[in-house]
Amino acid sequence: MTPQLALEHLWSVAGCDDAALGDIALTGNDPALPSVYRVGTIAAATIGAQALAAAGLHRLRTGRAQRVEVDVRRALAAFRSERYLRIDGGPPPALRDPVMGFYEARNGRWIQLHTNFPHHLRGVLDVLGCERDPQSVAAAIRNWDGAELDQTLADAGLCAALIRSPREWGAHEQAHAVASLPLFEIMRIGDAPAALPGELPGARASANDRPLAGVRVLDLSRIIAGPVAGRALAQHGADVLMINGPHLPNIAPLVIDNGRGKRSATLELREAAGRAQLEALTRDADVFLQAYRPGAIADHGFSPEAVARMRPGIVYVSISAYGHQGPWARRRGFDSLVQSASGIAWTERQAAGADAPKHLPCQALDYATGYLAAFGAMVALRRRAEEGGSWHVRLSLAQTGRWLQSLGQIEDGWRTPDVRYDDVQDCMETVASPFGQVRGTLPAERMSLTQPFYARPSVPIGTHAAAWDA
Repeated sequence: MTPQLALEHLWSVAGCDDAALGDIALTGNDPALPSVYRVGTIAAATIGAQALAAAGLHRLRTGRAQRVEVDVRRALAAFRSERYLRIDGGPPPALRDPVMGFYEARNGRWIQLHTNFPHHLRGVLDVLGCERDPQSVAAAIRNWDGAELDQTLADAGLCAALIRSPREWGAHEQAHAVASLPLFEIMRIGDAPAALPGELPGARASANDRPLAGVRVLDLSRIIAGPVAGRALAQHGADVLMINGPHLPNIAPLVIDNGRGKRSATLELREAAGRAQLEALTRDADVFLQAYRPGAIADHGFSPEAVARMRPGIVYVSISAYGHQGPWARRRGFDSLVQSASGIAWTERQAAGADAPKHLPCQALDYATGYLAAFGAMVALRRRAEEGGSWHVRLSLAQTGRWLQSLGQIEDGWRTPDVRYDDVQDCMETVASPFGQVRGTLPAERMSLTQPFYARPSVPIGTHAAAWDA
C-alpha cells in the first residue's frame, strides 16, 4: 500500500470528489522509521487528506485552485512533533512518568501501565500496594496474573493494557465491535441552512483568504489526538479556542506543542455557570471538537444531538480510544495502550526479537486520528456549505489502529535507522512564547496559495477569557 493509494482510500471513505486527487502529490515511502508497520504511509495520507480538504474549502470560497505536496519524511516529523520539541535550546519538561512502561506478570504475560496523570499513578500504586519506583512496581506485578491485573485496573478506572497478540485481540469482543465500524464516520444529525465556513451565525466574513478564515472551533480535548486535530484546523486559519476543566491534569510538553495556533480558556463544566458559558460559546461556533470518553460530555448536556439543537449547522467531532460500541467503549485509553491491547506492540517485539514488547516509533494512532478528525471536520464544513445540515464526525484510536494493521507489514522494517533531531531541522521553526523560545515542527504540507502556519504561539492553560475574539 503506497501513500497515494492510502490517500485515495481516505478520500473514498469520506465520499469526496475524485477529481481533486489530481491536485496533490505525495512523495516518499516506507520504511522511513524503524517499524514493520507503514507509519509513513498513514502519516502522509492523513496529512495529505486534511490539506487537500483545506484546499477544497479555499477553492469553494475563492474559486482559486492550488497544488498540495506532502513528503513522507516531513509528515513523520510532524507525527513525532513532541519528540523534537525544544524550549530555549534545551529539552522540554518530562513527557512520561518513570513508572509508565511494560511489566512482566507471574504467568509470563506482559502488561503496560500508563501513569502520566498523578491520579492514575496513585490509583495504580494503591492497587499494587507498592512504592513509586519501577523496581517496586515490577516486583509487585510479578505476583499478579496479567489478565486479572488488567481487569482489576480497568474496573478501578485506571489505565493499563494486557499485551495481546493480533490473533488474541481479533477474538476479543471489543475487536469485533471495532471491526463492525468504518475507519471514520461523517453523519448528518440535523437540519440547518447551507452556509460557507465562517458565515453562520452572523456575518464573519474576512479579507483573510486562508481556507478556514472566520471558522470558530471549540477544542475540548487534551494530550495528542484531539489537540492535533485542533492544531491542524488552526494552521489553516481557524479561530481555535481550547476549553479545559480547571481541575483536569495535563502534560506540559504536549500543552506547548499542541497549543500552537490556539487560545486557551478554562470552564468548570461540573457547575451550571460553566455549562452556560460553554453553551453560549457553542451558539457562535462552527466546530465542536471533543475527546472525552463516549457519553462523558453528554452527561454535562453536550451530546451531538443537544449541541446540534443549540447551534444548527454545527460540525461535532468525537474522538475516543476504543470506539463508541462494545464492552470497552467507556474504557480509558491512550495511543500506547491501544497499541498494546491490539497486537501492535506484540508484533513489533516479535519482528525485532526484543526482550519486551515494543511500541511504534511514533504515536501514530494519535496523530493519524487527529489529522483524520481535522479532515472529517473540513469535509463536513463543505457539506454544510453545499447542502446544509448539522454533522457528526466520529473516530477512535482503535479504528485507526485497525486500518494501520490492515496495510500489511514491511519485512525487516524495524532495521530502518531512526531519525534524529538534527535530521529534521529543515522541518522546524522557532517562535517566542510565554514558555520561552519554542522550537517545534512546521506543518508538513506545502500548499501553493495558502501555506499553513500557526498565527499564535502556545500559551499556558487558562490564559484567555472563555470568549470569542471580536
